[in-house]
Amino acid sequence: MKGLTVNRLNYLGMLLVFPLAAFGAQLAKAGPGPVLTTLLSKELGDHPGKELLAITVEYPPGGSDPIHRHDAHVFVYVLEGSIVMALRGGAEVTLTRGQTFYEAPLDVHTVSRNASSTMPAKFLVVFFKNKGPDAVLPLR
Repeated sequence: MKGLTVNRLNYLGMLLVFPLAAFGAQLAKAGPGPVLTTLLSKELGDHPGKELLAITVEYPPGGSDPIHRHDAHVFVYVLEGSIVMALRGGAEVTLTRGQTFYEAPLDVHTVSRNASSTMPAKFLVVFFKNKGPDAVLPLR
């Protein structure tokens, strides 16, 4: 099933992001918007108050996201293409098909973009998070 193309505000809204006022300026600076497909949203009964959110993100050529953070454990697995990721204080890492990336709760995600200006990239993102709070949080 092909995901729906959505603009940046819809993308963030689908991830349950409400505090967009502080995030608006960063959205305008980011590259072309991603395609987001929600695969699973599941409350975890044996971990009260926790939930799992699994999505795929497809970056068009040159696509990116603004600086953000997650109050969650985040696991990334590259399905297609190549992406560049970095956390505050760390070096940029280029990931290709089959490679993984991890973000701890409250890490600041400073770089999240397609490594290619000509080919799309697709990756799986799994969030292990508190039930209810936003999956993506703007910097304040």
